Amino acid sequence: MSLILPKRLLSRRRLLQLSGLSGVGLLLNGCGRNLFSNSVRQISEPLNQSLEELLLSHKPVPEFAVSDIEPDKLLVNTFDFTPQINPAQFQLTINGEVSNPMQLSMADIQKLPLTSMVIRHVCVEGWAAIVQWGGVRLQDLVALVQPKSSVRYVYFKSADGYYESWDIASAMHPQTLMAYQKNGEPLSTDNGAPIRLASPIKLGYKQSKWVTEIILVTSLLPAKGYWEDQGYEWFAGL
Repeated sequence: MSLILPKRLLSRRRLLQLSGLSGVGLLLNGCGRNLFSNSVRQISEPLNQSLEELLLSHKPVPEFAVSDIEPDKLLVNTFDFTPQINPAQFQLTINGEVSNPMQLSMADIQKLPLTSMVIRHVCVEGWAAIVQWGGVRLQDLVALVQPKSSVRYVYFKSADGYYESWDIASAMHPQTLMAYQKNGEPLSTDNGAPIRLASPIKLGYKQSKWVTEIILVTSLLPAKGYWEDQGYEWFAGL
């Protein structure tokens, strides 16, 4: 499978490759296959993560105009199970190492300030689409539960069994959203309704759909993410 990367991503990856710290060329050679040994990954992954964390900026990523939206280019990955969730009964649980764990209904979430952004969604398989996402900033949700100062990671659990983890700095980026709108309309089921992750700073497989639980933790668990546990890069930054 050939991989076409946008110039911004390519230059970032090239920097990692030139430094000798990136296994991304091996990781992205196939979908869901572990293409190098556990021993190599154990050496390269912490180095990749440390360098990419240094490259992460909390400055907003430049956005596109609404006229640039590409409604037909956002592909939907088809799996065996697409959860059907009643938005009226939905509860988003936010817990972990926090002082004020809570459950929020969609009505609760939609009372929070709405943030809308037009960004490029980049898939590891080589395609991209300009999409308008609308929702609540993840940093606003995290502020409600008052995380401990030791928190460094955020886990996301989804209704279909998918799981993902992020570094806290990426999760707190001002353009990381828990989105419930796409292109100005309510989010559809196949795109992750009632709520999903959306961000211009991570590859698509990091942007979980059908999120039901957000867990803030100090240390990564052995299970880091659905695709990461099969060999994909963990940080997956753009």
